[in-house]
Amino acid sequence: MKHLFFDLDRTLWDFEKNSETALSILYEDLKLGDHLRSFRSFHTKYKKINGELWDQYSKGKISKDILRVKRFQDTLAHFEVKSTELSHALADGYISLSPHQTHLFPDAIETLEQLKNDDFELHIITNGFLEVQHIKLDKSGLKPYFDVILCSEEVGKNKPSRLVFDRALDLAKATHDESIMIGDSYEADIVGAENAGIRAILFDPDRVHRDGRHKWQIHELKQIPDTLPWM
Repeated sequence: MKHLFFDLDRTLWDFEKNSETALSILYEDLKLGDHLRSFRSFHTKYKKINGELWDQYSKGKISKDILRVKRFQDTLAHFEVKSTELSHALADGYISLSPHQTHLFPDAIETLEQLKNDDFELHIITNGFLEVQHIKLDKSGLKPYFDVILCSEEVGKNKPSRLVFDRALDLAKATHDESIMIGDSYEADIVGAENAGIRAILFDPDRVHRDGRHKWQIHELKQIPDTLPWM
């Protein structure tokens, strides 16, 4: 293989840590403590609602604009806070703050360095919002490692659509046989890649997938170089 395609959020860029940091800043700046019991309760409910809405967005059931605001609107409504102004302030503030956070998964940079030194061409395929993904890559120091950076929004479909993977291969001038996808989402990254004829490695840092559903499964990024020769 020659080309490695990485997911970004929850694979290289630590979405959970970065999201929590941005939300904690907004919680203080917007004085949410005047309306809510605690940051912990707000954050816990937000994560649940955001996950459910992202699933709908990934399946094309809701638009990006609805997702951006509704996740905060529904979270506030759970605590009986009904404020369109506050929902929009959270939505705008989050989009501004979160991509500037720089937490990466352990060994991310070191692993990318090793792979580049081993002459792999590295690329990104992400379902994240176009306007923030490049900021994340810039601010976290990841961008120089990647040749092709494709946001599924540019294709008009989200992973696991085969159209996204086919576009990435075309941009990278790569063939299916010489390519591998690495990502944390079994449905979007692994099933999507394999349906497009691309082998895939499931990144499972929290060991969520204990059912052995996928042959090539890692828990740390530094395992990638040792896994590739066996594929």
